[in-house]
Amino acid sequence: MSDFLSAEQLEGLDAYWRASNYLAVGQIYLKDNPLMKAPLTLAHVKPRLLGHWGTTPGLNLIYTHLNRLITTHDLNMIFIAGPGHGGPAVVAQTYMEGTYTEFNPSVGCNTNGLTRLFRQFSWPYGISSHVSAQIPGSIHEGGELGYSLAHAYGAAFDNPDLVVACVIGDGEAETGTLAASWHSNKFLNPARDGAVLPILHLNGYKIANPTVLSCISEEELSALMYGYGYDPYFVEGDDPAEVHQALARTLDTMVLEIREIQRVARQQSQTRSLGRPLWPMLVLRTPKGWTGPKFVDGRRVEGTWRAHQVPLADFQQPTHLRQLEEWLNSYRPDELFDANGTLLPEIAALAPTGHRRMSANPHANGGLLLRALELPRFTDYAVNTEVPGGLRAEATRVLGTFLRDVMKDNLTSSNFRLFGPDETASNRLDAMYEVSAKAWMEPLGPDDINLAVDGRVMEILSEQVCEGWLEGYLLTGRHGLFSCYEAFIHIVDSMFNQHAKWLKTAAEVPWRKPIASLNYLLTSHVWRQDHNGFSHQDPGFIDLVANKTADVVRIYLPPDANCLLSVADHCLRSRNYVNVIVAGKQPEWQWLNIDAAIRHCQVGIGRWAWACQDDSDPDVVMACAGDVPTLETLAAVTLLREYVPDLRVRVVNVVDLMVLQPSYHHPHGLPDIAFDELFTVDRPVIFAFHGYPALIHRLLYKRTNHENFHVRGFKDEGATTTPFDMAVLNNMDRYQLALDVIERVPRLHDQLQTARARYWATMEKHKLYLIEHGQDMPEVMQWQWTPAPDHQA
Repeated sequence: MSDFLSAEQLEGLDAYWRASNYLAVGQIYLKDNPLMKAPLTLAHVKPRLLGHWGTTPGLNLIYTHLNRLITTHDLNMIFIAGPGHGGPAVVAQTYMEGTYTEFNPSVGCNTNGLTRLFRQFSWPYGISSHVSAQIPGSIHEGGELGYSLAHAYGAAFDNPDLVVACVIGDGEAETGTLAASWHSNKFLNPARDGAVLPILHLNGYKIANPTVLSCISEEELSALMYGYGYDPYFVEGDDPAEVHQALARTLDTMVLEIREIQRVARQQSQTRSLGRPLWPMLVLRTPKGWTGPKFVDGRRVEGTWRAHQVPLADFQQPTHLRQLEEWLNSYRPDELFDANGTLLPEIAALAPTGHRRMSANPHANGGLLLRALELPRFTDYAVNTEVPGGLRAEATRVLGTFLRDVMKDNLTSSNFRLFGPDETASNRLDAMYEVSAKAWMEPLGPDDINLAVDGRVMEILSEQVCEGWLEGYLLTGRHGLFSCYEAFIHIVDSMFNQHAKWLKTAAEVPWRKPIASLNYLLTSHVWRQDHNGFSHQDPGFIDLVANKTADVVRIYLPPDANCLLSVADHCLRSRNYVNVIVAGKQPEWQWLNIDAAIRHCQVGIGRWAWACQDDSDPDVVMACAGDVPTLETLAAVTLLREYVPDLRVRVVNVVDLMVLQPSYHHPHGLPDIAFDELFTVDRPVIFAFHGYPALIHRLLYKRTNHENFHVRGFKDEGATTTPFDMAVLNNMDRYQLALDVIERVPRLHDQLQTARARYWATMEKHKLYLIEHGQDMPEVMQWQWTPAPDHQA
């Protein structure tokens, strides 16, 4: 077979690759002498060597060839580096393209700039060894493995001209998230979406062990990829010239295949007859740590796990310093850079220009492309409750009608998608199907409904893939919402962590533009999973979220449908946050009309005057956060009217959980003066909370009256039981709350014996009725709010 590349092309690609490898090794090792103009000494080497070399030459090879592909075919392409700690390669590439210097002028294209480039890498307050938000062209935090392919597909959805090149490390390929992400091709519509070019890079090893996929035969690996729905191409070798030729030829073939798939799809109507295409993917096998030291201290390094991090690390041995010098000089830097430290123009000219540079592509800085959602007036979807507790409604079903029209109003702009793991209808959001079905490229059976190739509701039974899709979608400038059962959102705990850290870092990078917030709707929550039992009962995700920095996270617990509408509208308009909304889907009493709900949500907390009898001087404050805690608190208020008619009770409802923190800890925090006015400085506060009680104490531990707060919430007691019994099991039921008040209001201590006896008698009655009838007592099931006869709001 004749050579695909001419001698000149081959020489140019190899020089570009050598230059990027030289810059990568320099970042890992050098703090001075960037062009090796002087003999290397220990003074030129960093005292702490923290980078990773093993994956770097492969990433540089791929990036170099993708640049050729972009210029040859005029591609609109972004690059996702999945292998962990691939920072040296991607930073080197962005520097060679000039983008890094454009965003960081102090890191110039000269000797001083090279010194800064090298010195900042893995240096105190410099840049990290993975591909963070500080790196131009990145939408993927490479510090944790498994998310690259889901991010790539999320970026490609609704981006018909975009090609997302995604490099997947063979260690990363062993993660569950990545394994599930291969199925994303079943949701990619070639008629309206972009393309993902997966590149599985097999270098044989992870930190200390061989990798699974590098050890199986090509036949088996090919069958695996074909089974996932891909057309696999293979390139392997350790001879640079041969690999350059094979890789260039193969990538060209793959791009033409992608274009043909899209051409055919876009000429046909979007009908089921289109079928799901077999998308190409590449398996590239090269030695780990290629072009680095082959042996160190008599042990083989290149092509082994020893090349993973820093092959040469003990510079107390003179041989290591000499080997490092030989390694750096093997790239022949004098043939790559001029005397001023500038990349030679004939080499620099091989990179794309302008926005065709992967490091300067606007899709990798999604805020540049962000368009505001067209949002209908959420007030038009309000529940028309004339009096508090006058009717029941399913909060998320009401929200679903609003989201339906959000989808409808943004169909033309392809600017919004709903994501969730097979739970859209279960979570009462099925009004969405009136506008858009679920995306589905497979054949339909006779009983399959709400599935279409042009669907914009994204469902796959993998929370990680849903999360990754949404993150990729947001990071490239679009909007979305992720709906999930509350207990199982924990599956993406680590993914949330990484995205929150990305947002925090990105906010400190001046050229990064704000993106739409990551919005979670957690429903089917802990207090209404009584039918599924303990496995489905866990409200702890909000504890994790509350750990994050105040300029990133928001947590909302709307007590009814109208508050949920107000909160959802706010979150969809917001930028650069992670918003967590917890709301029930079961029929519940509605408390506020839409005007009152708006006022309440704008402040995030408030005294519900219609439920209070405190004469501005309460005996006790009854606080609540969450729909079921609100119900139980108000029911307790009605009980206390019977038990202690002259008791002065103040009811405070919390929508925005972060208002509980002091204002100097969180921008939503209530000032101390306002907090003290609401909760008093010395009265008992009985707080019914949706989640684990310790979170409330953690948020308000610096408040004046903290010692008088008594918090009830979920204490990890669950079962398959009735809704009310769930509250009883966790001591958050109305009878317990009423007893808490009597126990903590000093003037009621003479009633304690009677109150406790009444409580235990009620609990016995409840348990007997529960076991006998399989449902809650009539006085619980039929309870409805009634204002006090002499109430003056």
